[in-house]
Amino acid sequence: MKETTLKPYDVRFSGHLTAITRFLEEILAPQEPEILWQAMRHGVLAGGKRIRPVLLIETCLASGGQLQQALATAAALELIHCYSLIHDDLPCMDNDDMRRGIPTVHKAFSEDMAILAGDALLAMAFGLIVDRTYGVPEGILLKVISRLSAVASVKGLVNGQVDDILFSHNEPNEAILRRIHSGKTGALFSFSTWAGAMLSGSSDRALALFEDFGMTLGMAFQIGDDLLDIQSSSAVLGKTAGKDREQGKMTFPAVYGIETSQRILKDHIDRLYAILDELKPDVKTDNLSYLVRFMEERQF
Repeated sequence: MKETTLKPYDVRFSGHLTAITRFLEEILAPQEPEILWQAMRHGVLAGGKRIRPVLLIETCLASGGQLQQALATAAALELIHCYSLIHDDLPCMDNDDMRRGIPTVHKAFSEDMAILAGDALLAMAFGLIVDRTYGVPEGILLKVISRLSAVASVKGLVNGQVDDILFSHNEPNEAILRRIHSGKTGALFSFSTWAGAMLSGSSDRALALFEDFGMTLGMAFQIGDDLLDIQSSSAVLGKTAGKDREQGKMTFPAVYGIETSQRILKDHIDRLYAILDELKPDVKTDNLSYLVRFMEERQF
């Protein structure tokens, strides 16, 4: 039976969030050149929900793994996500001045330093997995690194961003919409759950289910983001509200309208619960179910 009242997300996952934050603060301890490290820290340590690393860690633990097996990859994933936000906010991309309630990196520092900070975070991520993962066979680590390289580039994140640029101000198109967001958002979510399961030594069946779960959750997250961009405020979101419409972005409300987008979100939520039912009893699904409910009901 589903809980009727959600505990705050940051309370429910306080252990994961604390571990991730401490790890990120350690690896981003200030060095020379100081301005570069300040820019990197500004882009990573300003808060955020840390959904992707939390999801990776929780999947690993729910599948019988340990924190030390997942933490480095979770942190690497967050570095890649933050690098993508730094670059997305640039004037040549989405031209945003605010992220997580503070000035974006290029506004706080400069455009050139924002580009270099993003470059550094991306490159750091892969070495982090190699150097700081414990209790995982090398063969599995190679698979994780290879998959992350793909989803962070031409089989996911970068492809999605390219499509987002190419098809802005175009006529609404369902196929293009899903191609954009399965790349920009779904790919890293899918990696989160797949990698968490892979690092814990899960079966092929569980890996396939978790891969589907992550992609579906990522698309639900994106639909929610698209709706919030219309229905919420900049103060609540911590970023500029209404920017998608202003820039002619291919969003779910732009293609389907608000009511149909809400129905599609509900369909994704139902699919997520069905996948969790398939994973039982081998996987402890309570916290994963909470993440689904959070996605269903979140307001920011």
